[in-house]
Amino acid sequence: MDRSNVIGLFIDDAPVLSSLQFSLATEGLTTIEGDRASSGIPAEDLLVIDQSYQDDGLRFLAELRERGCAALAIILVTNPNPLFRTRAGALGAHIIEKPLLGDELSDAISALLGQQKAA
Repeated sequence: MDRSNVIGLFIDDAPVLSSLQFSLATEGLTTIEGDRASSGIPAEDLLVIDQSYQDDGLRFLAELRERGCAALAIILVTNPNPLFRTRAGALGAHIIEKPLLGDELSDAISALLGQQKAA
């Protein structure tokens, strides 16, 4: 995986955001805080979106997709129901269940960005 990839973190909870920024930085990954006020398409290589971002992380991702954003996406979610999984799949998002354990998020990011580079 190319460590120059940028991961956009769309997380409303400041302590969780800080924790993820620190954790991913120790893995050598570059992160930026997602800009909720931006009306443009994020330029990040991969988006990590919390299920509750702007009250509905999947709705936020759907809006980005409608504007042409094709970035890889991971949704962080607690106990996703079948409808949530279906909606996430339709948007091309990968689900990682919270609480985050071990290196699950960084491993998923590495795998997704590695697949992108191979394609």
